[in-house]
Formats: sequence, structure tokens, C-alpha cells
Amino acid sequence: MAAGEGRRMHPLTERWPKPILPIDGRPVIATLLRDLAGADIREATVVTGHLAEQVEALLGDGSALGISVRYARQPEALGSADAVRRALAAGARAPLLVAAADTKFERGALARVSAEWLASGAPAGLAVRRGGGEGRTPVRVEQGRVVEIGGERGELTAAPLWFFAESVLARLEEVPGPPYELAAAIQTSVEVAALESGPTRDLTHPEDVVLENFPYLWRSV
Repeated sequence: MAAGEGRRMHPLTERWPKPILPIDGRPVIATLLRDLAGADIREATVVTGHLAEQVEALLGDGSALGISVRYARQPEALGSADAVRRALAAGARAPLLVAAADTKFERGALARVSAEWLASGAPAGLAVRRGGGEGRTPVRVEQGRVVEIGGERGELTAAPLWFFAESVLARLEEVPGPPYELAAAIQTSVEVAALESGPTRDLTHPEDVVLENFPYLWRSV
């Protein structure tokens, strides 16, 4: 999902889409696609919107990253479930891994979490991480299953990284909105495996670009 405007990152995202901003000197979305390729995922549908041409020009057909890339456009910010519906219309197919394009995971985390979801037998999965943070969605977990999304703040938050079997996809058409969000599609009636992703890194405010790419400068301030 690479369509968002990234308003908290203004003024940077007025000129550049958030997914192409760097962490460790590399565009976040390029790192994500390389990690997906490393997890033996060979096809990705990138849903673009804000400054879409820049994202598409950076990634091309994905061959430089080891993964085949197709695109779907989301011209309005209509939510994560709408983004998945557009990806399905463009040719994506289940089982689905759905990731935000502005989050960096630890090396090997995507392969590990994907394997854990497949082994769980649950029709859906959600990666969770420890620790709060601005903009992170609280998640309550009991006996390895997600029982509440967006409730009271605790030690776990959504990563964000979703997994869906074919049997769940019809529920995306029933989501109230706009905005149409994935959490509304599954949290009340579908078994969702909780999958610990480990720590993640993302860009929330403009100064995070300095923190995540030039830590030696940050320490000297």
C-alpha cells in the first residue's frame, strides 16, 4: 500500500511520496520489496496514489529488486480495504500478504512471519510489535489470536502487515465506510493469528529522515 499522502511528513511529502523516502539511505519501498523477494514472494501489486509516477518510476517492473511488480491506482484516500480491493482487481491473488510501503522490518522478519501464518492455519493474520508510538494502532492478543484492534493502548500495536486466505476476501466487499479499513472486515468474526514481527522502523515526522539516515548527526545535536 503506497498511495497515502503522508501529511505528517509535510513539507517533504509535498514533493516526494513517503514510500520513496530513505531509511539507511535506501527508499523504504525498495527495501520492502527486496525483503519480500528474500521471503520467496515473486509477485507484488503496488497500490499508488499520491505522486504515483515517482513510485512507479523508481520500481519499474521490479526486476532490479528480484520481484515482478504490477500497479493499481487509488486516486482517493479510501482506506486499506479499498487498496486491497484495487490490488485484487489488478490481478493480485490469495493467499495475500498486505504491507504498508513505509515500514522497514528486521532482516528475515517477513519470511519468518509468513511461515508462522501459514503454519497457524488461521484464515487471517496480523503482525504485531511491542511498544507504542504515535500513529500506531493498539492490538489485544489472547492465546495467540487477535481479539481486538484499536482498543485501549497496551504493549502491542499493529505492525502493519496482514495475511489473508481466499476465504476472507469476500468480506472486503462488506466493509462500512469510507474509509474502508481492513480491521473492520475481520476483527469481529474471523480468526486472526497474532504474529510477532519484532521491532520496525518508519518515518513519521520530517526530522525522522535525519534520525534514520544520519544517526551520527543526531547524536551530535
